Amino acid sequence: MARHFDLEEQEQIAQFKHFWGTWGNLITWSVIVIMGALAAWNGYRYWQARQAQQAVAMLDAVQVAAQSNDLERVQQIFADLSKDYPRTVQAGVAGLLAGKEFANAGRWKESQASLRWVIDNSSEAGYSALARLRLAGVLIQEKSYDDALAQLSVSFPPEFAAIVADRKGDVLDLQGKKQDAIAEYRRAYDGLNEQLAYRQVVQAKLDALGAGVPAKEGA
Repeated sequence: MARHFDLEEQEQIAQFKHFWGTWGNLITWSVIVIMGALAAWNGYRYWQARQAQQAVAMLDAVQVAAQSNDLERVQQIFADLSKDYPRTVQAGVAGLLAGKEFANAGRWKESQASLRWVIDNSSEAGYSALARLRLAGVLIQEKSYDDALAQLSVSFPPEFAAIVADRKGDVLDLQGKKQDAIAEYRRAYDGLNEQLAYRQVVQAKLDALGAGVPAKEGA
């Protein structure tokens, strides 16, 4: 049996019909947009996870190839990884590894290409900074001292300041700019933790230039 609504209920129904007639389409489309956004976000998260899994597998393959000294395979896998998954952390790590392995083999051109890719594409500031440091080392080996200094003269994260100064000192020393080299080595020495063994290496460089390390006040 059909239910009969009282006057108050009929008024509420009429008000709802009026409200829905005015705002119904907007509400419906808003719900569709929200649900679509949620679906897209879930899809994006799945895509990210899938990319990360594949990138990890490819990085593992790069590491295995490097351990086997198969540089051609290192180059090929890194090329595929950097092309297919350029935004992943693994691509940056693979680029650093490839640059290091090629440098160890004296293949400066390939080393430069790998390191420059990291500099230009990595979203991790630390990876880009490390790639610049290694690239400067490669350029030093090629006696491209001005280019090496150019790489070391850009902005670096603060934690790299001491090692950048040390590398600058190396370049300036090779250019015969003794006083400038001493200034950079002292900056590096002052910036390194006293407990770090590398601080003694910097001190040895200063000693070799006849500069030594200034005595501390009150010593």
